Order: sequence, then C-alpha cells, then structure tokens
Amino acid sequence: MIEPAGPATNIYILGLSAYYHDSAAVLLKNNTIVAAAQEERFTRRKHDAAFPGRAIQYCLDEAGITITDLSHVVFYDKPLIKFERLLETYLNYAPKGFRSFLSSMPIWLKDKLYLKTTLYRELAELGSCKKSELPELMFAEHHRSHAASAFFPSPFESAAVMCLDGVGEWATTSVWQGQGNKIRPLWQIDFPHSLGLLYSAFTYYLGFKVNSGEYKMMGLAPYGEPRFETLILENLIDLKDDGTFRLDMRYFNYCTGLTMTNARFDALFGGPPRQAEAEISQREMDIAASIQKVTETTVLRLANSIYEETGENNLCLAGGVALNCVANGRLLRESPFDGIWVQPAAGDAGGALGAAQIARHEYGGHSRTPDSPDSMSGAYLGPRFTEKSVTAQLDKLGAIYTEIEDASLYPTLAELLDNQSIIGWFQGRMEFGPRALGGRSIIGDPRGPEMQSRMNLKIKYRESFRPFAPSVLAEKVGQYFEHETTSPYMTMVANVRPSLRIAPQDDAKRLFGIEKLNVPRSTIPAITHLDYSARIQTVHADTNPRYHALLTAFQKRTGCGVLVNTSFNVRGEPIVCTPEDAYRCFMRTEMDYLVIENCLLDKKAQPVWQGDDAWQDEFEAD
Repeated sequence: MIEPAGPATNIYILGLSAYYHDSAAVLLKNNTIVAAAQEERFTRRKHDAAFPGRAIQYCLDEAGITITDLSHVVFYDKPLIKFERLLETYLNYAPKGFRSFLSSMPIWLKDKLYLKTTLYRELAELGSCKKSELPELMFAEHHRSHAASAFFPSPFESAAVMCLDGVGEWATTSVWQGQGNKIRPLWQIDFPHSLGLLYSAFTYYLGFKVNSGEYKMMGLAPYGEPRFETLILENLIDLKDDGTFRLDMRYFNYCTGLTMTNARFDALFGGPPRQAEAEISQREMDIAASIQKVTETTVLRLANSIYEETGENNLCLAGGVALNCVANGRLLRESPFDGIWVQPAAGDAGGALGAAQIARHEYGGHSRTPDSPDSMSGAYLGPRFTEKSVTAQLDKLGAIYTEIEDASLYPTLAELLDNQSIIGWFQGRMEFGPRALGGRSIIGDPRGPEMQSRMNLKIKYRESFRPFAPSVLAEKVGQYFEHETTSPYMTMVANVRPSLRIAPQDDAKRLFGIEKLNVPRSTIPAITHLDYSARIQTVHADTNPRYHALLTAFQKRTGCGVLVNTSFNVRGEPIVCTPEDAYRCFMRTEMDYLVIENCLLDKKAQPVWQGDDAWQDEFEAD
C-alpha cells in the first residue's frame, strides 16, 4: 500500500511498457497525466520494444523533474507469470515447438527473466544515480494495466470494462467492473484461446505483418463478402451465445511454431498464405470480410453478456482488439450500453498509463473524480516545440519558409486545401497512441475524388485500398455522419448521412473488389468507405484549438467542416516527432505544403533534396 501524501505534496509516478512491442512511458503528477510517449517516435523504429529511455527522459523534462523525484516506477506486465505460461505451453505441446523453445529461451534466461534487475540498471544509468537512490519499482498484471487504462481516464464513475488482445500473462479476454478508484476482476478467457490471436492469424495468412497489419485487414474487409464466415465458425472458433469462445488449436501454429497458422489451416481455405506485397485477390478480400464479421459478432455478444452480468450502463475498452473501430461502432449503435469509452492508446503503449494509474488509485488509495469528459487531454501528451526551436531546426536544414500570423494563416491554408493541395500539419503536442489527431497529420480536401488514391500512392507509398479518416468539427458531426456523440480519438466508425451519399450507377454495381475504389460514394468521397461508413474524429476547440480553427476556416470558405486526416509519416515509419522529422518526410514525398506552427513551407520553393534515393529501404514495410 502506498501511503497517501498530504494535500500539498506532488506525487510523480512513472508507468512503463517495454521489451515486447510498443515501448512507452507515461508520467502522472497526482491525478494529472503530464506526459506520455512511445519510444518509436524518438528512435524512428516502428513498434520499438527497447527500454523507453528517450520517452522517459521526455516525460521527466516535461515535468521539470529527475528520476529521483519519482515516487514509484510501475511496469505494465509480470514477466515471471508470462514465463510460467510459456514453459507450461511448451510442456503441453512437447515435443512440438522445440525450435521455438530454443529461439525464445536464451532471450528469457538472459534478460526478461531478470527484468527487475534490468530495469533498475537502465533507470540508474538514465538518471546518473545509484540504485539506492531510485524510486520503488512495482509490477502490475498485463490485463489489469489495460483495464486501468480504460477505466481510470474515462468520464464514468462506474463502468464495465472489457479487455481484448493477443495475450498478456495468461489472459486474452478479461472483464472487470470499475467503481471509483477500484477495478474488480470478474472473469477471463486464457491463452491459447484468443480473439486477438485469431485476428492476427488471418493477418498473417493474408500476407500482412502481425502486430502491425491488422488494421490493413480491417480496411480491406469492405471490399469483400463474408462468404467464409460459416467456415470459420464451424471449424476455427466455437462461439457461444454469451460471446465466450474456444479455438480449435489444430489449425494454429502460434503455440509451438514460428508461424501463426499451419497446413491444416491452409487446406481449410484452399491454399497457402498470401506472400507479402503480392496482388490481393477477391478471395483475400472475402476472407478479410469474414474474420471481421466474426470479430464483430464475438465482441457484440460479449458486450451484451457483460451488460446483463454487471448492470452497468457504461463500457470501457482496451487491448489491441479495442482498436477495431468497426466493431466499436457497432457496439455504440447496437449494444445496450449508454456510454462507450475506448482508450486511444489501447495497445501495449497504453498499458504504461494503466500501470501508473494502478499505483496512484488502487495501491495509493487516492480518490478519482471523473469531472472531466477528457482527462487524456485529447491524447496530446507528447513533445511540443517553441517557435524559436522550430525556426532553428528549419534554418539548420536550409529550409525556405514564411512566418504567418494566425489571422492570415488559417484562411491561407483553407485556400490551399480548397485548391486540392496536400498539407503536412505539425502543431502543438504530439499524440499518444497510434492515431494522428491533428498534432502530426497530413490533411487534404475530402471532396476531391482523387484525394484517397493520391495520398496513398504519392504521399504514404502504400496500398491503394487503405482508407482515410475524416476530422470533423465536433459541433457539426451530426450534419455529416449518423453519429451524435463525441469521438475525439478516431476509435468509432459511423455512417455518412444518407443526404450526402451517392448511389452507384448500374455499371459501377457490376464492379468487384478494388475496382470499386474510385467509384464516389458520397460528396466527401475521400473519407467514405464502400459501405458508406467512416472512421470519424471529432475536433474540439478546448483540446486542439488550432486544428479546430483550421477546420472552421475551411468550412467558412467551402461550406465543408470536414478534412481528410492521416498520420504524418510514410509506410513503415513512425509518426513524425520533431520539426526535422517533419521536413524530412515532407521532402521525401509529394506533399505540396508543410506548416509547422506558424511557419509555412512551399515544396516548390525548397532547395533540391540531398537525401538518399534509397530512403524507402530505411523503414520496413508494415
């Protein structure tokens, strides 16, 4: 038990996730989230799993403290329990899995099994201090960290909590009840039966990268028909009416092998896994549609059961599966819950936040007052740069820019966007979590019929089918979408209003798959999926006044209060962090303009880029 301090004492708690994927650091000052960032943004290695030293240093610098000022450091996972699960799994499947055992054990026996020692060493080195000067180090269970990250920042005094991911220590699905400053476990489904790993198995089978390409499969699903749904339900997953499930492990290889699926799985679907970067056929689209449908059905059934069991009117979500915004949209529309809140950093990075809040509220006994609809501050919790710092970095790079006051900047950008320019938008604090939310974004006019393909092929250098999200003025969301609540974190899918839709012509109805891509579905075609849906972000003046002001200026000029918003990076690259990162990405792509705070850069005015022509090899394709 952490003894509560006096009212005048500031308590700083650092939460960490590391060594598996998506390392991150989060700093609490009393009940306030001071700073949060993923290590990948600093190292430029996507999903970096290393000790988050740079993220930690940023958090400390933001608060103006050192490591020795911390009350506690809390890790989001319990490695010994995870090791127990690995050993038990290998023993249960022996002699299968011997190769996997040989590859994983040296890492565990050298580093992960002695994680407490490793963390103390890294923290002492980072803080240039002795181990005896370090704060107490604590460990929280993986799914408890997820549950805490979902409930404690939510606007609810009490709520049901559902966590869905690949696997933590043992749990793959867990249900909790949050009340005040406590979260109480109700029940869980254990490894190897995992909805997250089922989805990842199909990600692997369709030729995408596991733990990275799942959102691609979600984006591909609308191009297909769920004709394999029955095949999946009859062979791979025994799904009960209450949403609980078991997988038939004869079809999967992730317990014992170095792949996700096996020959039996291949035979069931009539062929081997698709090779990465190979052409995508209608079959792959139909498989994606099928597993997406099964996932949505499972999540809805679970939610309905949890509602009946807990009697709660609100639901909080975390874990990697909670980033399935299509399923979340159906929960909002079809489940009996009145309110749904999804942790924007729902994956392992968000576990760092949950771990810190467990120490604050549950171990420390500090009260929690959900008096704010957004204690995450819009997820704008990363580094920011002063105008002086921005101009210094641009000058060092030899960039040509014009400094423009706000009164002229927003109308100028609105005009450029109206003329179909694509703009890199770098403002304020960097976002925490996988979504760009108007801090580090690439933006465009959603009315442009070619905007989606232009952004995908000439800016992001990725597959043409990948959808883009709309940013919409929060007070205008109901004018464009069948959605009346806030969605600041791009975690919900809603349908475009019927009045804005365009019915396909007879010749378009005969198209299949990717052929449908360039058929406009609405008057804002760049953000409208084939099923008339969109992954919406509501923009609020209180959390992002500059982005809100830009949207307002664009609406004033065009009558449209929506912009295309995609993350400021190229395929395989983490979202940009610094002005230098932004300029480099700007010059490597076919963006037309870049705005960093009040500095506007025209691509045509820039000096010839001296970067390496083979720069795309720098980032591994996701």
